[in-house]
Amino acid sequence: MTQTVYVLNGPNLNLLGLREPEIYGTQTLDDIAGLLEDRARELDLEIDMRQSNHEGHLVDWMHEAQATGAQAVLLNAGAYTHTSIALHDAIKAIRTPVIEVHLSNPHAREGFRHKSYVGMAAKGTIAGFGATGYLLALEAAARL
Repeated sequence: MTQTVYVLNGPNLNLLGLREPEIYGTQTLDDIAGLLEDRARELDLEIDMRQSNHEGHLVDWMHEAQATGAQAVLLNAGAYTHTSIALHDAIKAIRTPVIEVHLSNPHAREGFRHKSYVGMAAKGTIAGFGATGYLLALEAAARL
């Protein structure tokens, strides 16, 4: 049976490719989904990729990931990374491993981005490698 990896993306990530390409790159979320789906097939995994600008959706989807027996959750929470105790608590509440992903390196950016509530609860964090970070996180998820 093929295991599913949820790939959850938070606010403004629907604008990838357009939004500050000097920071986030020129690949769109659809481009990243294609890369992940190709690699997932090779790893005998399935990708369930979603994006929402609403915090509660991300919480609900993490609960769903556990309820469906997902292999892992890759979570790019966007700005919620630095503000959301709700996401922190949702990660702590589920047994499904969560891997935090960031296109840029938050520690090389503004000071308010240096604290990650998501990272405090996640299994691990991959940051600063652009879209490749999602692939690295998928590789890690496959080995959990």
